[in-house]
Amino acid sequence: MASTPPPRVTIKDVAARAGVSKGAVSLAFNHRPGLSEATRERIFRAARELGWAPSLAARSLAGSRVDVVGLAVCRPARMLGLEPFYMEFVSGVESVLVERSCSLLLRLVRSPQEEAGLLEAWWRGRHIGGSILVDFHADDPRAAAAERLGLPAVAVGHPSLTGGLTSVWTDDATAVTDAVRYLAALGHRRIARVGGAAVLGHTAIRTAAFDRAARALRLAGARQVATDFSGDAGARATRSLLTSVPPDRPTAIVYDNDIMAVAGLSVAAEMGLRVPDDVSLLAWDDSRLCRLTHPTLSAMSHDVHGFGADVARTLFGVISGEGPGPHAVPTPVLTPRGSTAPPKV
Repeated sequence: MASTPPPRVTIKDVAARAGVSKGAVSLAFNHRPGLSEATRERIFRAARELGWAPSLAARSLAGSRVDVVGLAVCRPARMLGLEPFYMEFVSGVESVLVERSCSLLLRLVRSPQEEAGLLEAWWRGRHIGGSILVDFHADDPRAAAAERLGLPAVAVGHPSLTGGLTSVWTDDATAVTDAVRYLAALGHRRIARVGGAAVLGHTAIRTAAFDRAARALRLAGARQVATDFSGDAGARATRSLLTSVPPDRPTAIVYDNDIMAVAGLSVAAEMGLRVPDDVSLLAWDDSRLCRLTHPTLSAMSHDVHGFGADVARTLFGVISGEGPGPHAVPTPVLTPRGSTAPPKV
């Protein structure tokens, strides 16, 4: 026999818990004058305890249209402007927002904790109708903050990192495994990876997948270096790897983004090493940068613009309550070009 679902919490329940009228609850959530701060906070506390938030439809009818979407990114401003991934991702998000006459509110933050506070200010101040959350850490505070506030949100990250929020993700583990297997099939036994920031959840997923693939293929010379995704850090990591004593020097390097791969290509040229004769290089995401270098860079190709558009559509599905639900986008696909070849014996 099917169990009876629990009764739906209403504004009347919140009013009763807080000891106020339904009108007072409406004033609090619409941030209108007429309530003391103590009463307003009592109403918000009652709503949190009951797990209630005003429906987006009701807010829209009250004159609070959902016409702004929030996105905070924890990257330095200068680096963000140089990062092909985020430029393509944001352009994909915008391609959906423009169809709905919506705007994107973009903010740079210094930590997930700072962003959690920003989300609360945005939502309580009625600045946004929903938010896109990116770059999840382990034990990230933003998922709990969004759920507590009743903020419609889509998390860009593997479900193991996103705390029950609707998530959209790429299968990074499979992509890394494919990259290592491809290079090993060419004959490379000393493969290195120049990865991103170690605190990021997707970096940890890629790191673990690289180690598993290397062990499965018995690649004794596999090595990994963590960076901050910048070109300068990618160059330093590449220089360190390529100045190793020849028995330890990698014959192939996988990078976690395109900027670092391009920087690595420059370092190889600076050191008088030929790509791919002396060292093979494999980039990630496959932006236009990969096709402007000489030789052109092999890459794990990923439709980042389409990824951003998918995330935006999913957010509107969360807001309306009409799917799509959590899902993975197509795994990055290997695209061989001029920067990879069998190692010279």
